[in-house]
Amino acid sequence: MIKRIEATEKAKETIAFLKENFGALFFYQAGGCCEGTQPQCLEVGSFFPRTNDVCIGQVEDCDFWVDKDLFEYWKHAHFTLDVVEGFGVGGFSLEAPYGKTFKIDYRLFTEEETLDLETLRYNTFD
Repeated sequence: MIKRIEATEKAKETIAFLKENFGALFFYQAGGCCEGTQPQCLEVGSFFPRTNDVCIGQVEDCDFWVDKDLFEYWKHAHFTLDVVEGFGVGGFSLEAPYGKTFKIDYRLFTEEETLDLETLRYNTFD
C-alpha cells in the first residue's frame, strides 16, 4: 500500500518532543482563514474534525486529518510533513511557541501509485 502521508526526520523529532510534553496528538490541515493551509498539531480532544473531513493516514501514530474541501483539491497528491524554524501563519499549532512551524510538501501520485493507495477514513460520527 502506498502511504498518502509521510514525515521527514525533523518532523518526527518534533512530534516526539510534542508527544512527551502534551500526550496524544493529531494533525488537522484546513483550507481556511486563520491558519491558511498550514498543518496544525493539536492535542487529541481539543478539536474535532468536521463531518466528511478525511484522515489520510498517520504520522508517528498521530492521525492526519484534512478539511474535506481541501482534500478534494489535493486528493491526487502525496503529502510530506516537514518542520522549519520560525513562526508560521497560524499560532494554534503546538510547535509554534517553540519557534517551529510544520509545513507540507506535495507531489502528485504516479498512475501506478494511484492503484495501490492506502484506504481513507472519513469523519462520519459513527
